[in-house]
Amino acid sequence: MKKRPYELIKAIVPDVLAKGGDYKVEQIAGHDIVLNNGGAVEIIDFLDGHSTTSIEQKIKQFKD
Repeated sequence: MKKRPYELIKAIVPDVLAKGGDYKVEQIAGHDIVLNNGGAVEIIDFLDGHSTTSIEQKIKQFKD
């Protein structure tokens, strides 16, 4: 069963929640959980070739 981001964030309560792009903190799923527990929400700039998808693809190359 896949969990939605909010459910995962609620389960693990990270100290930092990072999201790439031009979001506002209030638009990020789980921001309330992290902030209410003393954590930080960071919005980071996009870097070409450094997406989650590209990192996953590089990891998969090592597994094959």
